Amino acid sequence: MLKVDLHCHSNVSDGVLPPERVAAYAHQSGVDVWALTDHDEISGIKPARAAAQQLGMQFVAGVEISVTYANETVHIVGLRVDEDNASLVQGLEATRNGRDARGRDIAAQLAAVGIPDAYEGALKYVGNPDLMSRTHFARYLVELGVCNNTPEVFRKYLTEGKPGYVPHRWASLQQAVGWIQDAGGIAVIAHPGRYKFSALVEGALFDEFKQLGGQAIEVVTGSHTPDQYPKYAELANRYGFLASRGTDFHAPGEARVEFAQLPPLPSSVTPVWHDWF
Repeated sequence: MLKVDLHCHSNVSDGVLPPERVAAYAHQSGVDVWALTDHDEISGIKPARAAAQQLGMQFVAGVEISVTYANETVHIVGLRVDEDNASLVQGLEATRNGRDARGRDIAAQLAAVGIPDAYEGALKYVGNPDLMSRTHFARYLVELGVCNNTPEVFRKYLTEGKPGYVPHRWASLQQAVGWIQDAGGIAVIAHPGRYKFSALVEGALFDEFKQLGGQAIEVVTGSHTPDQYPKYAELANRYGFLASRGTDFHAPGEARVEFAQLPPLPSSVTPVWHDWF
């Protein structure tokens, strides 16, 4: 059975390792089919592809697009995209605009609760302010000793109702799915169990996503708890979606589930890769 991981991040977005090292880390953990899906950024695809091919892994070009839906941030993964497609390139550039200003607003909120210089601290972890995310601030807060790890940061800071939470208006669902389709890719709802939606709103998301041409949802992911695997397997079948799988890797030791520990998809679903090879 192929070991497939279709959700990973490098330091091109909010991961820690360069694309080549993520490829090596996945390979040494037994991954056969690997996708790099950086947030709103595709510049890591070419080095990732070269590294994966050298290691003998099947490579899938991907991206994870930030979307605002029902006043929440939802992530849509694009798989098998053409990273040179003009519609995708221009759409992602537009989506990235505003991250720097948002980062400065986050830093101002943290300064107000006694954590100064957070913008400069987060910048150390990203380099490019156009790619700054909450994860970079979280790593800086761990470095300062404010929290012991990034999950603790997100319990105490940077989320709605906590210091450092600044919402950002991302792409629309229609735009994200459209860019992925224009680039010849497959649109996937990332970690649907992570969003704090009611069953009614979640159903509306799935309905609209399907109407727009979305084809899959993540079922087994490091961002789901084990009890959510069967739930989203059942929902995938109910809505006629293919099922995807990925660790949502960002850094060694940061993920809830490492590459080698992620379980296979339930046998009841059809994998998104069922006709790729």
